[in-house]
Parts: sequence; C-alpha cells; structure tokens
Amino acid sequence: MKAFALEVARTGLDAQEVEAAGFDPVATTLTTITRAHYYPDWSRIVVHVTADTDSGRLLGVSMVGAEGAAHRINSVAAALHAEMTVGEFGNLDFGYAPPFGPVWDPVLLAAKALGDEMEAGGDRRRTQPQNPITSTP
Repeated sequence: MKAFALEVARTGLDAQEVEAAGFDPVATTLTTITRAHYYPDWSRIVVHVTADTDSGRLLGVSMVGAEGAAHRINSVAAALHAEMTVGEFGNLDFGYAPPFGPVWDPVLLAAKALGDEMEAGGDRRRTQPQNPITSTP
C-alpha cells in the first residue's frame, strides 16, 4: 500500500498473531538501504521479521520505505507459502542490479540478522535500528 510518500507492505503474522497461533515469536528490525550505496537516489527501508523460536520457521515480515517495499514483499510471501525457515530464506540468492537493490537485498539482510540472533541465543525481540555497514552514504 502507499501512504503518502511511503510504501508499506506486510505478509504473514505479526508477533501477537504468532503467539495467538501457538508459536513462540522471535523478531528483529533492520534499517538499511534500497539500492547499491554508490547508486544515486537510494533511500532507507525498515524491515521487521518474525519467526518461531523453536522451529526457526519464518512467520511474517513487514516493511516500510520510500521505495521497494511493495515489490520485495512478494519474495517473502513465496517463502511463507514454502514454509521456509529464517535460515533458508536468508540463504536465497536474489539477482543483483544496482539501480534496484544492493548486493544483499534488505529482506535477506533482515532474515540473516534474525537467524544470527537466534543462533547466538540472544534477546528474543531484538531491534537493530541501523545496519552499521550502510548507516551512512
């Protein structure tokens, strides 16, 4: 959906819905960029990923940004349909085209961040406000 100058997208369940469905939610939020950093007119995108703590199954993603959220959500919808884990989804290989996305797509970065957090056994509802690699142009 479009809300003023922002694209907002969501598929799957949020943390409250995950709990209501009997899963144990784990989630993270990542802020990164929508295109290769050296490509002009990139913007920021915020991606929130929710999974099941026990199985690692990807259960939902929401994102908001000036560009890219609307088309990126489709890959997540396919992953949910395939019942992928966060690790499986984070290891997918998306095509690289600098005008349309960075080397590591924002949804893959967010999935990798959550997977790493789950492996480390850290805080169940971690939020990472900035990706240190991409926080400045």
